[in-house]
Amino acid sequence: MSAPATPEGYATVNPFIITSDADQLAQFVVEVFDGEERAEARTVDDDGLLLQAEVRVGTTTIMFAERKPDWPFTPSLLQVYVDDLDAVLERALARDARLITKPTDFFGTSFARVQDSSANIWWIWQHGEMVWEESSGEKDWTVEEQSGEWGEVSPELAYIHDTLLEAMTALRDPKA
Repeated sequence: MSAPATPEGYATVNPFIITSDADQLAQFVVEVFDGEERAEARTVDDDGLLLQAEVRVGTTTIMFAERKPDWPFTPSLLQVYVDDLDAVLERALARDARLITKPTDFFGTSFARVQDSSANIWWIWQHGEMVWEESSGEKDWTVEEQSGEWGEVSPELAYIHDTLLEAMTALRDPKA
């Protein structure tokens, strides 16, 4: 499958985060994920609020805008691949991110989750050699049809699942 033509610095799909204190979040992405801001993209609206800022991280451009007073709280959920998970987590936590999921092995790849001060949740992955175990005919990630319960899962998968449920149910508007 071929990808559509895109301008240099943009992926086929690019996230756009609407948040409170968009400048602070853009700086978080620059400092934590070694992003590079495109100064020429910075646009301020008539009301003085940031309408668009762009930060390139690897092959993706993330766009940011300041949430208007009458816009709803809309946290983003983002996945980022990094070369050094521990270093990225250290930088995120130093910038007041909250650790949601500690670094965990996921079939040979490591990942963790953090929530930034604007309540966005970041899935941070360090790619490794994926190792899929052969199962006994059951699918680990499906719900059992009769009972509505998960099949038998490893402690790591249970932890990954449970920390996400906990984080999502605790989501609150930081401005409230």
